[in-house]
Amino acid sequence: MTALVEVRGLHFRYGSGRRGAAAGWTLADISLALAAGGTLGIVGESGSGKSTLIRLMCGLLAPDEGTLTFDGRPVAGWLAAGRRAFLARNQIVFQNPRRSLDPRMTVARALAEPVRALEGREPGADELVAGLLRVGLQAEVLGRYPHQLSGGQLQRVAIARARSVRPAVLYADEPTSALDVSVQAQVLNLLMDLREALGLALVMVTHNLAVVARLTENVIVLNRGRIVEAGPTHEVLGSPADPYTAALVGAAADVSLAGAGWGAGGGGHGGGDGGAGGGGR
Repeated sequence: MTALVEVRGLHFRYGSGRRGAAAGWTLADISLALAAGGTLGIVGESGSGKSTLIRLMCGLLAPDEGTLTFDGRPVAGWLAAGRRAFLARNQIVFQNPRRSLDPRMTVARALAEPVRALEGREPGADELVAGLLRVGLQAEVLGRYPHQLSGGQLQRVAIARARSVRPAVLYADEPTSALDVSVQAQVLNLLMDLREALGLALVMVTHNLAVVARLTENVIVLNRGRIVEAGPTHEVLGSPADPYTAALVGAAADVSLAGAGWGAGGGGHGGGDGGAGGGGR
């Protein structure tokens, strides 16, 4: 199946071309593929390059070497022709909604902003309400400001904002790590439901292997900016081939084969044809 997102031989380092730039790569020789409607987990310790990778895939950063394609076309070509179409189809939900949402904007303005900027139109009130209902919030939230909402409500607003322009890929960068444990499962369930209902491809960045096991069909494991293992999630986490992956799994005492949905027939939530390539098995 043709990949919706494809990365081949990607290299990146911060400060490239500047005097005094670090000699080492932040990411090196990264290759992966994601099919339309597929799910991909990106795991690794802090500093392994997970968030940098999805910023490259979203077009927020430019690679120093290698190729990045979206829907069969180089990302650089998409951006050169105009950023709106590419950004509308590639949306990201950041880790901390209190930092990603403008405190001066009501929820209504926050939801309308990407529609105005990327689609060039003014969304109606009914559309804004429908967007909130889709993520489990009521219409009265439209008039509120971020400081008037809980962390879980804010992350739901951030998800509604990202899906308001009907993306093909939703990138979730540690979307529950800033939330109370009591609401983390609700947000994860919401992401799974939206992915299935809307046919979104989902890329989940996290250090929590239980989340990856529950949500994704395929996974890549990053260590110091390189893919050390990649493949179906239930295989990689259930029987890791690389010592680094094995150490991550061994340290994750909350990962349960039964509770995470691993077993015969695959892992993760739902079906789909997501693909991950690169490190190999």
